[in-house]
Amino acid sequence: MSDKNACEMPDFNPPSEELRSLLQNVQTIAIVGLSDNPERDSHRVGMYLKEHGYKIVPVNPGTSEILGEKSYPDLASIPERVDLVDIFRSIDAIPGIVDEAIKIRPKAIWMQLGLAHAESAKKARAHGIDVVQSKCVKLEHQRLFPES
Repeated sequence: MSDKNACEMPDFNPPSEELRSLLQNVQTIAIVGLSDNPERDSHRVGMYLKEHGYKIVPVNPGTSEILGEKSYPDLASIPERVDLVDIFRSIDAIPGIVDEAIKIRPKAIWMQLGLAHAESAKKARAHGIDVVQSKCVKLEHQRLFPES
């Protein structure tokens, strides 16, 4: 891709049954780029996930706490096991975030709606990490668990 800010089309996303299983089997979600601004999508998604029983871990070097949770400057600083890394950053930040994520070995990396990076997704999958691209975790959770 010539434009480092242009979004690619996802090369592959797991089918609904796998997404459902993934969301049932994760507990701790690191949200990279979680904003403390209630008007931002990342804030609304983080609040939704927290309200639906997930432990959220904000990753935002610009603030010390978001949604009542300690915020960390990067994934490597998180002292507990992370099951899912949810990315709310620009396309050009994805390769670095995926490299960080590979080091902490989450079950999955989730690139929010509008974010896809085939090379990074392929790299994560080669390390045994599931990848979801260009989907909103909140919308997928609502679709897959309408009863919740």
